Amino acid sequence: MSEHACTVVDLGGTTLRTARYDLATGALSDVRRTPTEGLARHPGAPVPLLQERVTEQLTGLCREALARHGGRAVAVAFAGPVTADGRVMAAPTVWGGRGEPLPVRETLEERLGVPVVVVNDLTAAAWRYVHGPDEPPFCLITVSSGIGSKVYRAGEVLLDAEGHGGELGHWTCDRSPQALVCDCGGRGHLGGIASGRGALASARRAAHADPDGYARSALAATAPDPELLDNPALVAAVRTGDAFATDVLRTGLTHLASAIISVFTSIGVRRYLLMGGFALAVGPRYVELLTEELERLGCFGLSGAEVRRMVSLAAPDDDHGLIGAGRLLAARGAVAVV
Repeated sequence: MSEHACTVVDLGGTTLRTARYDLATGALSDVRRTPTEGLARHPGAPVPLLQERVTEQLTGLCREALARHGGRAVAVAFAGPVTADGRVMAAPTVWGGRGEPLPVRETLEERLGVPVVVVNDLTAAAWRYVHGPDEPPFCLITVSSGIGSKVYRAGEVLLDAEGHGGELGHWTCDRSPQALVCDCGGRGHLGGIASGRGALASARRAAHADPDGYARSALAATAPDPELLDNPALVAAVRTGDAFATDVLRTGLTHLASAIISVFTSIGVRRYLLMGGFALAVGPRYVELLTEELERLGCFGLSGAEVRRMVSLAAPDDDHGLIGAGRLLAARGAVAVV
């Protein structure tokens, strides 16, 4: 068993990934991917059955990975809220309905015989950007099919014992009856409006409301029928400066900027890292437009120059959960309870 090796896992609704993480060097290796035995592969299966399938799959892959890695601990980044003792409270993308809390940490420790840490996937991702005990506070925001967030401050990701915290995506920012519906079923949530999925829905709505404006947009050349419009076309139009597409995106970014300002004014965090497929696809233009909204709305106590330094893009890869899980183990001596 290697003194410095551990096995890290990123379990999402579509893909389960395992890798070896070197606690001494921070090197990630032996990254392996396999489809998650959850809702995406078994649509319509009962929640208890999917929980059992995922647990068995996770156990088997961890056991195999530990043998290859010579690891002495496991860290799992799980797509769902996780309690302080490693119970997964819900996982809509993995097994759909809420179901009973799943004691992932306890189960894996019993079956594998090594210390195990289980955290929410975005909590793990935040730890990727913690480089030492003096790391300044920051908020990591993911903008993809939905929106999530986590705040790191004073050596911890800010959560309560039941895993609550960092759910900006479920902040109700539009209370109008016609507000877009979030994946969770709530209406007017930030994630339903400002995510990639929300931006696409907004673009289709705007096209129907302003057919002449849509006809003048590059989007119409790609999708004459707005219902056939997709995110790659929307992203490409924003990146090339298309006015119609940019105005659509800016509407959602106004709400996201308001959420960021709320975080700043409440707890003083002034560094925001953006990850997620949609934000990273739009790229620097996304940061530029968001920063313009932050400046327009104003951050109490900050100058324009300070506001312009608040937001930046995270690393353009999908290793956040794996690297972050490893760094969390390193920070906690590889045996911590999180």
